[in-house]
Amino acid sequence: MTLLDLWLSRSIPMCLLLQSLVLMALCFPSASMCPKGCICQRDPHLHGLNITCSQSRLKEIPPSLPVDTVLLRLDHNQIGAVPDQIFHGLRLLRELNLSYNAVETLGEAAFSGIEATLQVLDLSHNRITSVHKDAFARLKARVIVDDNPWHCDCALQQAISGMAHNHEAAARVLCRSSELRDQEGRPFLAVDTDLCNLAKRTTDYAMLVTMFGWFAMVISYVVYYVRQNQEDARRHLEYLKSLPSKPKKPDEADDISTVV
Repeated sequence: MTLLDLWLSRSIPMCLLLQSLVLMALCFPSASMCPKGCICQRDPHLHGLNITCSQSRLKEIPPSLPVDTVLLRLDHNQIGAVPDQIFHGLRLLRELNLSYNAVETLGEAAFSGIEATLQVLDLSHNRITSVHKDAFARLKARVIVDDNPWHCDCALQQAISGMAHNHEAAARVLCRSSELRDQEGRPFLAVDTDLCNLAKRTTDYAMLVTMFGWFAMVISYVVYYVRQNQEDARRHLEYLKSLPSKPKKPDEADDISTVV
């Protein structure tokens, strides 16, 4: 066997080993990339990662998620908040499942960075009562918001109006509480009152009541001040009257007798 044959016999297995390692790296993400308590699998059709963190007792959304995540399941956990820009950088994310958690509110930038690619957003079975008026404004995804204790107010009305392409989701929003008591328990789309103008009128009324209260306090003070001064003047006059009169001089008495 020549040296060339010997080199080739040793190089070919090495090349095959390197190819296998490269394929494994592409098909299976490293453990350091996958969040703790989650299962990560490479999706050959979507060319990205499917990350499943369901029922992992998570109390917050894992930070630093892989940038090639296409499907993220965070359902059935104890997540209480969606921090602003937590998903920023996940430009391939197509489906986000946050159902059956404890989320109570959503900020303006909760879904910043994934508006263009996200196709499905599941927020059902949470504790969401309020959202920022622009929370869903730029989303093109199908949003699922069933079974949340919504408080129907101006901000929610503005957020719903930004979901014109999501009429089905908007129709499933039920008012657990409302600025209008007669709307409690009814679908939000049944509310035919402009809650933003209602809030403005309520604010104007509160300002009017406050101004009237201050005006009444000023008038009361002025009346009290005048009465107090009158009382002081009366007491001073009574004091002057109580003083003994000045006795007359003898010369003055003689002059008076002479004139008489």
